Amino acid sequence: MTATIKSAMVMAAGIGKRMRPLTATRPKPLVRVAGKPLIDHSLDRIEAAGIGHVVVNVHYLADALEAHLAKQKRSFTLAVSDERGELLETGGGMVKALPLLKGDPILIVNSDNIWTDGPQDSIRNLARHWDGDRMDALLLVIRQASATGHGGKGDFHMDPSGKLSRRKPGRVAPFVYTGIQLISPRLLVGAPDGPFSTNLLWDRAIAAGRLYGLSHMGQWFDVGTPASIAPTEAALSEV
Repeated sequence: MTATIKSAMVMAAGIGKRMRPLTATRPKPLVRVAGKPLIDHSLDRIEAAGIGHVVVNVHYLADALEAHLAKQKRSFTLAVSDERGELLETGGGMVKALPLLKGDPILIVNSDNIWTDGPQDSIRNLARHWDGDRMDALLLVIRQASATGHGGKGDFHMDPSGKLSRRKPGRVAPFVYTGIQLISPRLLVGAPDGPFSTNLLWDRAIAAGRLYGLSHMGQWFDVGTPASIAPTEAALSEV
């Protein structure tokens, strides 16, 4: 059964240290890649998937990002989760935004990655594989060898049922998290106050056997540094 995704959150509150000097005068979501701001690539995908409501969190140079969002002419409604007072990291940002979000599951998307779909729309494919009876979160993952612009040793192992486990210290894991996931609000129950990483919630879900993954069949680009922009644009021009 395909889940209905009523709302999405775009994580856009980071300071963008790795993208300096481009982020000296603009927030990272407004850095232009392939002709448009990074965040617009995510919003385009969310709109194409037919999601009706989007929340964007803001912190660094928030006025500029809010002004950009105010100009959007989209099929979805837009709300802002304001973190000007305190940067809450990924987990804390989701907790603060939860009252603005609707439904179960909720789509969460990082604003500093770009993806192309494979045979199916990637967001709709996540919805098709969502099973709230078994899952607290379903992460879109990609094989390490196909993760363009991404360093590191991988994030997760995935068993034949899709259940995820962490990379072991000193080892390499085959799958990288793409920054795209479906979560149930249940994942946030009992979360701490203030800033914290989503990793805390994922580890809790892993311990309960409720963190799952879905392999991405298209392209994915980690656009986290100025050096990653030109290769990403070159690859996208060939699509």
